[in-house]
Amino acid sequence: MSLQFLANEGPSASASSGAIPVFQPDAHLLDAYSQTVIGVTRKVRDAVAHLKVQKQEKNEGRDPAGTGSGFLISTDGYLVTNSHVISGAQKIEATLQDGRSFTARLIGDDPSTDIAVVKIDGDNLSTVGFGESNKLQVGQIAIAIGNPYGFQYSVTAGVVSALGRTLRTQTGRLIDDVIQTDAALNPGNSGGPLVDSHGNVIGVNTAVILPAQGLCFAVASNLARWVVGKIILEGKVRRGYLGISAQTIQLPPKWLSNLQLTTSGGIQIINVEPEGPAAQSGMQNGDILVQFNGKPLGSIDDLHKVLDEKSIGVDAAIWVVRNGGLKNLKVQPGELK
Repeated sequence: MSLQFLANEGPSASASSGAIPVFQPDAHLLDAYSQTVIGVTRKVRDAVAHLKVQKQEKNEGRDPAGTGSGFLISTDGYLVTNSHVISGAQKIEATLQDGRSFTARLIGDDPSTDIAVVKIDGDNLSTVGFGESNKLQVGQIAIAIGNPYGFQYSVTAGVVSALGRTLRTQTGRLIDDVIQTDAALNPGNSGGPLVDSHGNVIGVNTAVILPAQGLCFAVASNLARWVVGKIILEGKVRRGYLGISAQTIQLPPKWLSNLQLTTSGGIQIINVEPEGPAAQSGMQNGDILVQFNGKPLGSIDDLHKVLDEKSIGVDAAIWVVRNGGLKNLKVQPGELK
């Protein structure tokens, strides 16, 4: 890798050459921007941790090291990061900006939102707080702090490019509340904070699209804060499940009119888990789910949304298309393990 350095001529060079200084009307704006980034970095950096994760490599019998980022949200050592950063970890080492290193223990993680919480034990810990992601506006400053490629405490800045994006996780579920930003992210930034001009966390950096330029994503702070609270209090996020394998399909146009369906898609059951909630309700292979407690089911993602914590152990009315006709069933979702 080669680095190209650009020479910077100071004021004395132009003065000695007799050149007339060029007036820059935007200089005060650039200075204000710089001061904002500098101030935010100083406020947040002590709360950002570099995570070194040892994971067991089953095929080769060795412990490869992975890296990521995280940030402290409490003085007693709770630290937020990505689920994929600590997944399968045998050991987690957290290093702070002041050089202190701690062995971190996993409190819990939620692969469905790519959020995890670990804890370190230390004194005089700096923290950062969550902001209100629902008040964000496209175009406002977004600053990312993390450890890309092991370069500790790197800062990149950009803007909020878009709001309300969706991102599919490794579990197959969609994260609905995702921020798109052009603040550059690279491997190692995962789990680090995306902050606003006041130093409040507006997102948890989670993914980039390669080889695209400036397409970076963060889990919005309102969702992350809710997930973190559940993990700290209960160790996990509870979700319902039916015990089926299924796929999204398009429904024939004649069904839409004949059966008076409100969506053009449905969820076709491929396999029913023996003794699972779906099997006990009478669902069969080939059934097409189209409604759950009055809510249309046009895709697998719609089903994931209704199978939340409140659905566990509660009777629900579900409509399926079977043999060209509608059939009403009663199902009691179990808890996803």
